[in-house]
Amino acid sequence: MNEFISSLVNYNFLSRALITSIIVGIVCGVVGSLIILRGLSLMGDAMSHAVLPGVALSFLFNIPMFIGALTTGMITSFLIGYISQHSKTKNDAAIGIIYTAFLSIGIILISQINSATDLYHILFGNILAITTNAFYTTSIVSIIVILSVIIFYKPLHLSTFDPIAAKMSGLNIKLIHYFIMMLLALVTVASLQTVGIILVVALLITPSSTAYLITNSLKSMMITASILSAISAAIGMYVSYLFNFPSGASIVLICFFFYAFIFIINKIKLKLI
Repeated sequence: MNEFISSLVNYNFLSRALITSIIVGIVCGVVGSLIILRGLSLMGDAMSHAVLPGVALSFLFNIPMFIGALTTGMITSFLIGYISQHSKTKNDAAIGIIYTAFLSIGIILISQINSATDLYHILFGNILAITTNAFYTTSIVSIIVILSVIIFYKPLHLSTFDPIAAKMSGLNIKLIHYFIMMLLALVTVASLQTVGIILVVALLITPSSTAYLITNSLKSMMITASILSAISAAIGMYVSYLFNFPSGASIVLICFFFYAFIFIINKIKLKLI
C-alpha cells in the first residue's frame, strides 16, 4: 500500500487515472440508479455498444468524441423506440437488433481508420494512458450529468416511480425518457477510457444493483451506488497496480464482489428471521 501511495505522488499519470476512475464511478452510480429503477438495464448495454460508430466518426472527422458518441447514442435510442412501437418486434429484440448493428458498424469503421490497439483500448479501456485533455473532458461531462440529475430530480423521481401521475401532472414522459438516454450516452462517453465500451454497462448496473438491495429511496440509492462505485474504482486501481491486471476489469470485479457480499448478507438475514 505504501508503495502504491508513493507512486500516486510521484507519477502524475497514475494519480490522474485514480481520480478519473473515481469520478466516473460516481456518475455511473447516479445514472445507473435511474437505469435500474426504470427497467432499462438492457438499454444501458445497448447504449454502451452503440456509441462505437460515433467514436469512430469522431476520430475520422477530428471532432470531440462525446459529440459523435452522443449523436449515435441518441439515434440508437430513437430507432429502438420506433421499431418497438411501430412493429410486432418486442423491445428487447429491437435493442438486440439495433445495438449489434451499430456495434458492427463501429468495429468496421475503427478497423479501417485506426490500429487494432486503438480498438482494444476503446473496447476495454486504457485509463493509465488517459491524457490531461481527456481527464478534463471526462470531469466536465460528469459534472454536467450530475448537475442535470440534481436540477431535474423531481420530474425524474416522479416519472420513475409513478409515470401515470407524472403524465397527469403535465410532464412529457417521452421527453424525460430521451433525456435519460442522453445522460446515459454522456456517461458512456465519460467511461470510455476507464473501463471501455464492453465493461461500462457493469459499472452502470452492478453498484446500483448493490445499492438497491440496501436502500429504500432513489436519493439514498444514488448516493450509496456512487460511494460503492468510487470505492470499487480506488480498490480496483490498487489491485491493478499490485498484480498488473487490466484496470477496467479489476474495477468491475471489485464491483461484483461488493454485490456478492451484500447479496449473501441479505440471504443470511432472511434465513435468521
